[in-house]
Amino acid sequence: MEEITAEILKRFEESWEQTEDAFANLIDTHPGFERLIPVYLFIQKMKDAGNNQLFRLGISMHDLIISRSAKDGLRGDQKFIRIEAGEDSFAVTLADGSKMHRQYTIEELSDPSLVNLLEALKNTPID
Repeated sequence: MEEITAEILKRFEESWEQTEDAFANLIDTHPGFERLIPVYLFIQKMKDAGNNQLFRLGISMHDLIISRSAKDGLRGDQKFIRIEAGEDSFAVTLADGSKMHRQYTIEELSDPSLVNLLEALKNTPID
């Protein structure tokens, strides 16, 4: 494996660990954040499927951010998926910078709309 590829995979995997820990902390220490449990379980399910080698995770306030960024933080031109947990649904957005490409409100994180967004993001080059 090339050195650059190994470093990117390491960064991706570390981002999953940090994000998973951040969500666990929010759920465990802040009343009212139980609505994030499905997002936390979604992270674990995606990790078990090997997606921690395909995407970088992050957290913005209490929203899950999924990208293909090799570095922490996003430039204005980098595509990402944002998952915002509501009381009984999830707002899912594919965007880059301030430009929104697709947005859905879904009830389950296994919804085909989210699966399709992840597939589209997976085809975005890592940068």
